[in-house]
Amino acid sequence: MASKFYVVWAGRETGIFTSWPQTKALVDGFTGARYKSFKTRAEAEAAFAGGKGQPGATTKSKATVSKAKPATQNQATVSEYPDSDIDIYTDGGCEPNPGEAGSGLALYRNGELAELWYGLYNPNGTNNTAELNALHQALLMAKQYLEQGLSVHIHSDSQYAIKCISLWAYGWKANGWRRKTGEIANLSVIQEAHQLYDSLKELLKLSHVAAHVGIEGNELADRMSIYTIESKETSFSRYRQPLDVPALLAMRAG
Repeated sequence: MASKFYVVWAGRETGIFTSWPQTKALVDGFTGARYKSFKTRAEAEAAFAGGKGQPGATTKSKATVSKAKPATQNQATVSEYPDSDIDIYTDGGCEPNPGEAGSGLALYRNGELAELWYGLYNPNGTNNTAELNALHQALLMAKQYLEQGLSVHIHSDSQYAIKCISLWAYGWKANGWRRKTGEIANLSVIQEAHQLYDSLKELLKLSHVAAHVGIEGNELADRMSIYTIESKETSFSRYRQPLDVPALLAMRAG
């Protein structure tokens, strides 16, 4: 259980969050950010429903405005980072695109970073393929945790990957896995990921997360995708070095 619940009324994302590092990333450098901590989820939900902020809410106004864009309608409107027993952030990288590609994943348990994963290096890949591979691996992990009765939320910064498996695949499947305009790129991994998603969707949360705005899980998944390209790891492997977040964030970004 989270020890505190953080309400953000104004920030890069708004909602109720259970981790201070994640909340801090959403409000630092955001002009006019408004947020406050609460001891219980009930208090946080009541405060968030109240609207623009409550007495005692912390307000930040900095002269330097962050370059990060605020949340758009394509993102979850009430996002919690993290908000479940298990939160999994996925990312794919490719240098150039197409070119050397790899996938990365950051897994949180009860709001705390627990595992990092990297791999599936492809010397002739694409960014879309790498994103789909990362999402597929997250779904495989989600299945195991859901079977244990835990809640799981997958966060991907790829609208393409999310829509492929949770929206477009239904029409493609009904049409014999064909598109009117031609073949479906990345068909094999889409089919496997879609089958998993379809079997888990009633229990699973899957949402889009803004990329490169300082959200820790997304940033760490990005670092793992680039680490894959540098290490050329073809399997999907757990990162065994210390989970020193500042050191990890100092690694090369995609």
